[in-house]
Amino acid sequence: MLATTSTIKAANSRLSLLQRTCRRALSNADDGGIYKPTLVNRRENESGIGGRGSDAGLKVAVFGASGFLGPYVCTELGSNGYMAYLANRGCELEMRHLKPMFELGRTRFVLYSPRDVESMKEVIADADVVINMIGKFYETWQPVQIDKFPYVGSQTNFTFEDANVTIPRQIAEICKELQVDHLIHLSSAAASPDSGSEWAKTKYEGELAIKEAFPWATIIRPTQLYGVEDRLFNWFPTMGQIYRCYPLINNGEALTQPVFVGDVAKTILRVASAAERYEGKTIDCFGPSDYSYRELAEFVNDITERNYPIVSVPKEVASRLADLLQYNRVGSDKPMITPDLVELWSENYLPRMTAEEYAAQPDDADKILTMADLGITATPVEKVAFSYLHRFRLGGHFGRVDGYR
Repeated sequence: MLATTSTIKAANSRLSLLQRTCRRALSNADDGGIYKPTLVNRRENESGIGGRGSDAGLKVAVFGASGFLGPYVCTELGSNGYMAYLANRGCELEMRHLKPMFELGRTRFVLYSPRDVESMKEVIADADVVINMIGKFYETWQPVQIDKFPYVGSQTNFTFEDANVTIPRQIAEICKELQVDHLIHLSSAAASPDSGSEWAKTKYEGELAIKEAFPWATIIRPTQLYGVEDRLFNWFPTMGQIYRCYPLINNGEALTQPVFVGDVAKTILRVASAAERYEGKTIDCFGPSDYSYRELAEFVNDITERNYPIVSVPKEVASRLADLLQYNRVGSDKPMITPDLVELWSENYLPRMTAEEYAAQPDDADKILTMADLGITATPVEKVAFSYLHRFRLGGHFGRVDGYR
């Protein structure tokens, strides 16, 4: 028994020595100042065992945590010991799935309304960093009673102007008033004053509003996000199941360069971890390759083995159809297509420059950064998409297993 105890103590001593050696090696490594969290590498002022169980010493307020990108950002924050104040507009149950992403007691759901400034201050008041991911690809509305036939009308809840300009400006002004250390704002690579999409135009106006109210903010501009719950690759088989074809605007000739949602979440974490380095910077996030929408449709057909026909729809016809189909929520709780999406998907959805042009920029204050500048390698579409698209095959996951056909 004593021999066994001595052996265990000796092993623990060697393990402790190995951990200290690794910690010194990692702290001395030349990583270009990029924070790379591990179990044995902790930042200044960070306490605890490292990783999820540590205390990063930073508090983050997150707006838009319930969206597509939100859970991935929360996973990164929770895995690195952040305290998060998650802004919540409705029932707490709608965001309860975010709790397991953090250590016990490291989250707080704060009820707020975008039209109530004081409630927004409650979310931000104790935060060191604020992350704004609020956004909708369609304008939300609700039915209301009216005085004349048919006695039912509609009322817009939040317009593109509200979601992409007014609310971000309000958040930025509060951050300045409360002297928050840093603000991270999620925009889009499609943001442009010349776009035919109202969503893209207001995204551009939102960037200007943020910079005016809080000049030190970091603007992150991703291309189309893809991942398990995306509205890009999942759109094709869902439309195929409903309409038995892939209707593509102008034969799907427009180009897009999708970026993995997990890569964008890592980018946000890196910025939050070293806020001073990225003050006033713009970071463009994009995937390694561009594709036409037709190529994506063929790619999805290849994975799902459904071989739905690809139908070219002229933009004008698609706009008229979308005006009706935007109210059809079959297969989704959100519209599959809207007139504004027709405008957006008929334009190229690409970063401002090529990877080579980004790298060739002069190293000055106006330099636009990319994920590569933060030490993040873009994940290829082919590496991820199969894992969540093959469920659309005939028979789903088990279509080729004996007894399931």
